[in-house]
Amino acid sequence: MEGFKKFLMRGNVVELAVAVVIGTAFTAIVTAFTEAIISPLLTMAFDADELAGATIGPFKIGLLIAAIINFLVIAAVVYFALVLPMTKLKEHQDRRRGVSPEEPAETDVDVLQDIRELLRAQQAPGAAPGPAPRA
Repeated sequence: MEGFKKFLMRGNVVELAVAVVIGTAFTAIVTAFTEAIISPLLTMAFDADELAGATIGPFKIGLLIAAIINFLVIAAVVYFALVLPMTKLKEHQDRRRGVSPEEPAETDVDVLQDIRELLRAQQAPGAAPGPAPRA
């Protein structure tokens, strides 16, 4: 029982549980916003029921198109209502604190290029033979 208690109290399990609860609550907000504001705007542009009923032969292509539109609308709502404002807020707070943006992290390609240059330098005339340095 002690092991089970430790498992439950680990940060990952608790964080995951909180994320699921918050995600569920946020889904309700996004769904309500989409149904209350976005869907009526789309309905004014075209008949969504007619689109969902569109078929090509035996394929209900309208359902796929409606799902894609729904996904794009929800993604846009999440981006413009949450991601973009939070990014701007973080940038503003960082500027206020005097924190400069981080330099881009060194990539695998950069590391491999450095290794290649070290190997070339070792093989150059006048370089002492020996094993390659470990990175």
